[in-house]
Amino acid sequence: MLKGKPAKKYSQAGRLHSIIRLLETRRGLTLDELAEECDVDRRTIHRDLNAVEQAGYALTTEWSDGKKVYSFLTRSRNLPPITFTLPQLMSLYLLRSLGAHLAGTPFQAEIDELFKSIHSVLPDRHAAHLERIARVSLPLLHGARDYTPAAAFVEDLQKALLQQYRIRLKYAKKNKGAAEEYEIDPYTLVFHKGGIYLLGNAHNRSGMRLFALERIRGLEITRQRFEIPESYQPEAHFSSAFGLVSDTPMKVRVRFSAEIAHTVKDRIWMPGQKISTDAEGRVIVEFKAAGQMELISWILSYGVHAELLEPAELRKEVKRQVKEMRELYRGKEKEGEKGARKG
Repeated sequence: MLKGKPAKKYSQAGRLHSIIRLLETRRGLTLDELAEECDVDRRTIHRDLNAVEQAGYALTTEWSDGKKVYSFLTRSRNLPPITFTLPQLMSLYLLRSLGAHLAGTPFQAEIDELFKSIHSVLPDRHAAHLERIARVSLPLLHGARDYTPAAAFVEDLQKALLQQYRIRLKYAKKNKGAAEEYEIDPYTLVFHKGGIYLLGNAHNRSGMRLFALERIRGLEITRQRFEIPESYQPEAHFSSAFGLVSDTPMKVRVRFSAEIAHTVKDRIWMPGQKISTDAEGRVIVEFKAAGQMELISWILSYGVHAELLEPAELRKEVKRQVKEMRELYRGKEKEGEKGARKG
């Protein structure tokens, strides 16, 4: 407490009122600043902040000059009206269509409610354009995920992500029936090829782990808060990954046929890539990336139009898989011939 500053005798109710007023009128405050304003210690302020959240106020934190700053996620008072131009509405509907893979999650329901709110405040002159704007973009999804088993847990996951609560997760791994338990600080939701994943610090696995939302079988929010390291950058976790797998990066060289060169050379496959064209019009793409199975899947998706030149070990694995595919199809053809003879 500062010298000469009169002591404040707050009840908890009085402190909560003061904390809410301070956070609504200022851009953000640290625990020390709140403790000084209310003339209590940090531990008391931390308890008070939990009580503020339980009263329905959404708190968020961020780092500023090396200090953790608390503020409200949204301010409901004195919000200015929001207006939209038709190009802005078109962009909003485009974003909405790109989120079509969220079907079956609370995210989709919230997006629908958001657009209902937008529709309700639009000027009459824009209303006639809404139906046409809704059709200017069309998502075509293949292999969409079924989030039904995990839908009941996503709402709690949202709360844990926004308010930085540690969670206990029951998670079913691939090809395993029983769910395993994890204690996680949830950091980031990752969207990849129509799938949604949780990236977080798994304490009982000693490191960052990635979890597919559709495999969550149980989720419990603890009352323990966590702090995201100031140096954390989610994109850095995938900087060397061709997809989601971040193992040892390798130098990759793939040659594509002239027939599909135009579909390959104008795309960015990895940062720092090199693309060249030979005398026959074939395109060679070079980059460093991790994720063996994702790289193989990408190469095989082009069939005879893509040849992996290096690394040698990965080329060997591609050849093995191609050989097994050939034997698989030959076996099916023989079965078909036998069936035809019997018929």
